[in-house]
Parts: sequence; C-alpha cells; structure tokens
Amino acid sequence: MIPTQPAISMKGIAMLLRIIAVVFSSVAAILSTVLPLIFHYSVSNMTIIGVAFILLMGTLLTHGLLTHTFNDLTDYHSGTDEHSPGVLSGGSRVLQTKTMSVQSLTKLGITVSIFLLLMTGLFIFLDYSKFAILTLVGIWGAVSYSLKPFQLAYYPFIGEWFSLFPTMLLLGIAAPWILLDQIPLWAWQNALVNAIWCMAWVMVHHIPDRHADRKAQPVKRTSVVWSEDIFGSQAAKAPAILYFMFIGILAVWIAFTRPLAGIGVGILFIYSVYLTIKMNIDDVDDITKTEKLFLFFAFIIAIWLGIFVS
Repeated sequence: MIPTQPAISMKGIAMLLRIIAVVFSSVAAILSTVLPLIFHYSVSNMTIIGVAFILLMGTLLTHGLLTHTFNDLTDYHSGTDEHSPGVLSGGSRVLQTKTMSVQSLTKLGITVSIFLLLMTGLFIFLDYSKFAILTLVGIWGAVSYSLKPFQLAYYPFIGEWFSLFPTMLLLGIAAPWILLDQIPLWAWQNALVNAIWCMAWVMVHHIPDRHADRKAQPVKRTSVVWSEDIFGSQAAKAPAILYFMFIGILAVWIAFTRPLAGIGVGILFIYSVYLTIKMNIDDVDDITKTEKLFLFFAFIIAIWLGIFVS
C-alpha cells in the first residue's frame, strides 16, 4: 500500500502564514502610511479601506504564503531547518511535523504563484499598473529569497537588501502612491524605517539558526553567519546593530521636520541596541524574548510614525 501523503490543510496554511510575523511587519507597514491618509487627506475612507484591503490580501499571499512556502522547501532540502533550535526561527515546521508533505507544499507554491501571475495580468488588463508592479515585486521577493538560481537568503547581506528590503519599502509607500499619485516625504520616511527595522529583527531571527545554517548543503551563509565567521561569536549581533544604527540616522533626519516622530523612533532605537548588546546569543529563550520585543516595537513604531506626520 502506498502511504498517504499529508494534504494541504487549514492547519498547514495557518502554520505557514506565521501570522504574528506578517502582522507585526507587513501589516504594520501598510498601516503606517494608511493612517495619515485617513487623518490628514481628503480621500474617501471607503477608498482607503478598499486599497488597504487589497494590499493586506496581497501581503498574506506573497509574504504569508508564497515566501514561507518557498523558504520552507529550500531550507528543508538544504537541511538547516532540521537542525534549528529556534522557537520563532526554523521555518513554519509544517514539514518537520508532517502537517504537510513536500509534494503538497510544492503544489501550494505553484498554485499561489500561478494565481498571483494571473492577478498581475488582470491588473494590467484593467489598467491598474501600480497593483501589477506591487504584485510582481512581492513575487520577486519570495522567489529570489529562496529559490534557485537566486537563493539570495544563502548569501550575506544580499538576501535582505535585494529581496526583503524592496518588497517592504514598496509595500510601505503603496497606499499613498496609489491614492495620491505621488509619494510624500513622510511616506518615504515611514517606509524606510519600517523596512529597515524589519531587516534588523530578521537578523536577530537568524541568530539561533547560525549553527544549523552552517550544516546546510549548501551552507546558508546569512549575514549573521558571515559576521561570526569573520569577526568572532559576539559579532553575530553586528548585522542587527548595524541596521538599528541606520534607524538611528533616519530618526535624526525625521526629527528635523517631525520632532515627535523622530524622538519616538530614537528612543526605541537606543533601547533596541541596548537589548541586542545585552542578549545572550547562546540562550534560545533569551533570543526569542528579544525578537518578540522587536516585533512589538516594529508595530509600535509603524503606528507612531503613522500618527505623527507633522
């Protein structure tokens, strides 16, 4: 008898979505530029909500499903997820727990990809070119991060800058770009902070997996692994601190025109650097606790920047 393969299930989908990470990063980035449109612009609230809903659905499909599906498949085949000790890291665990099979996960990735490509074609046909561009960039982020021939997640700094950053930045400026036909300075500022903050906590996310990533075939040489290999064990924190320093520079820039917004970002930037330095990189529970705080801070900063736009 041929053993039954685990099928695509609602439980598997829920695990894949990793909804906490999606809400505290991508959804937060949407809210950060939607809130100013509601409170400071004469655009119909129903129109804003409609656009925000489309962006939210796109985020769930590209970030929640496609990115995590491809990442799970690649990290399963390379072996890194098998050795991951992380609580939040190490993939969705749908394969390790046999909630889904490799075949069903592959089928899901292909199905979502085809659907998104069809939606891109529909957007182009309906002359919604901005939605088409956003969808294509979302697909690019998912594909380039994990799949060959790109597999940018397996190279230091390239993965976050060429896959994660453009998708988060474009998502952050999407609502004003669509509704105002221009991108105000505050939208660029909010989107930049939210995108780079996301990169910072992803660097913390990679710390528990650094030993597992070295065992992968091919080696998953994340920025964390590269930094530790070059500069020693404590340098595993360096990529996160580097990106938080970028946040600090952005906070100073923002403070010149939006003092409350800049000060709020600055306070959390300083506290986050302190927490990163203090964090024990050999204690998975301590890293997980710190990462959860950074996810919470990401949401707080996004809302804070969305409220204080002047």
